Amino acid sequence: MALERKQHLSKVKRVVIKIGSSLLTNTSKRTIRTGFLSHLAFQIKALQQKNIQCVVVTSGAIAAGFYQLKLKEKPKEIAQLQALAAIGQSNLMHSYVQTFKKKNLNVAQLLLTWDDLSQRSRYSNAHNTLNELFRYNIVPVVNENDTVAVEEIKFGDNDTLGVLVTHLSESDLLIILTDTDGLYDQDPHLNPKARLIYEVDSLNSDIEKNATSSKSLVGTGGMQSKVKSAKRMMQSGIPMVIANGKLKNVLTRILNAETVGTFFYPTHLKMNSRKRWLAWGVKSNGEIRVDEGAQKAICDKGKSLLPGGIRSVEGNWSAGDVVKIIGVENQEIAKGVANYSSSDLDLIKGLKTEQISQKLGRKSADEVIHRDNMVKMDYF
Repeated sequence: MALERKQHLSKVKRVVIKIGSSLLTNTSKRTIRTGFLSHLAFQIKALQQKNIQCVVVTSGAIAAGFYQLKLKEKPKEIAQLQALAAIGQSNLMHSYVQTFKKKNLNVAQLLLTWDDLSQRSRYSNAHNTLNELFRYNIVPVVNENDTVAVEEIKFGDNDTLGVLVTHLSESDLLIILTDTDGLYDQDPHLNPKARLIYEVDSLNSDIEKNATSSKSLVGTGGMQSKVKSAKRMMQSGIPMVIANGKLKNVLTRILNAETVGTFFYPTHLKMNSRKRWLAWGVKSNGEIRVDEGAQKAICDKGKSLLPGGIRSVEGNWSAGDVVKIIGVENQEIAKGVANYSSSDLDLIKGLKTEQISQKLGRKSADEVIHRDNMVKMDYF
């Protein structure tokens, strides 16, 4: 598999590097680790000299605010966390600017919420902004806009943000740097005999079950969120690596195809931008439950969804919104752009296409969701 890893990495021209709070912050000294940032800048400079563009997805804003106010416990209320992010974000970016400047690197800040990526026009604007930054050889530093994000528009964790930024930036690799060596077959905190998994070409239930959800004082996620991110990356056709950010020259070693961390191989061909956006970049507004015939037509034959195969409609949406398609075993089989609102669809479900006009007095399309506006959600 080492040869295959080398083949994948030889194609990398753009990489997203996600940094966890445990690497960025010193919990005992309650400060930002400028030494870590300095070495990160050194490595990014080395990658740029090999014509590899880099995007940094950073955590640490809330942690920086937490330390500045000298709090003993991390607040739980959204307003308090948003205030900490507002306090800490400027300190965090100041640290990036100062340390990267010493390596002759310029950085730019991008703050995103899921709302920014859910709307296709705003998604395209963010994509264009990134391309302009690359043109000027500037390193984008991306974080969630915690100062305004509420539950409905939060990414949940920055591992998820790393996946979405990889898709947004059209990158060829996602590297998640953490404070452990990679993915283990068991929780290494509980079992000292746990073995590091160096390569993953398919994810099974045992791997997912053994991934710990433990979190640091200032972080979110844990290994479970990283495995979830790996599934999304593998399915979208882009490799991912989990590695220890404390290792010297870890980024250059990964790109040189050394056996560092856990390498996740893509299991599908690389999806196009619109399909990736439909799959993971936009939250769905409701669910359409289908019968076995419709499920086979979508999953096995790549067909569009017609009203005849719809069993029920759940949620409230308008025409043009993205919805999930739920199969007979209660699993999500696809997502797509609905041609009909939920109220209209509730009236025409189970009907033949020629009966739509009779029921609604109009017909927008034969298809409820056209196959060109649909992505199948294959599970491992």
